Amino acid sequence: MPQLDPGPWFAIFLLSWIIYLTILMSKLNNFKYQNNPMLQDIKKENPQPWNWPWT
Repeated sequence: MPQLDPGPWFAIFLLSWIIYLTILMSKLNNFKYQNNPMLQDIKKENPQPWNWPWT
């Protein structure tokens, strides 16, 4: 049963995944974070009390 013999295709399979993981993933990671997130202001504004003119 030749389909159970991993010799001919297993080396090609491993080589293609090694190429995929090293070359393509490094190229794809360059596009992942183009805009760095900015820190938000930590200061909170104090709310002003409402002016109720009818009271």
